[in-house]
Amino acid sequence: MLDKLDTIDHRILTILQQDATRSVDAISDAVSLSRNACWRRIKAMEGSGIIRARVALLDPIKIGCPLSALVLIRTDHHSDTWRRDFASAVAALPEITSAQRMTGDLDYVLMVRLADVAAYDVFYKRLTSRISVSDISASFVMENIKDTTALPL
Repeated sequence: MLDKLDTIDHRILTILQQDATRSVDAISDAVSLSRNACWRRIKAMEGSGIIRARVALLDPIKIGCPLSALVLIRTDHHSDTWRRDFASAVAALPEITSAQRMTGDLDYVLMVRLADVAAYDVFYKRLTSRISVSDISASFVMENIKDTTALPL
């Protein structure tokens, strides 16, 4: 397990966040480290959970889900059973790309990717048939000004 990330680890992580397909040789050259030392650092960061996964980022427009919606949920139910049912519904609906439990006036915020408003209506009916909510509303994204998976280092 890593206790602390140093500047070389940060540089490696920056490269991997930009392009996780880069070879260990290319990364080690970029950070001025031997191939084996670079590989060991990457493996250590994977082992400690700092690097959770290496994935392909898809273009939502090209795969048919150009519409982003923020779904805002309030509920009067806060039991363990309701939370389990909610988590199960979130896991079962692939349109939901992220879900957060919130402080303040809202209880949950979902980020949803869809083909169009008609697809949102179908999604809405599927979600509300699985869980009871006191209020649900959606705001549709008109323009993505910044959309990144990269974390600040």
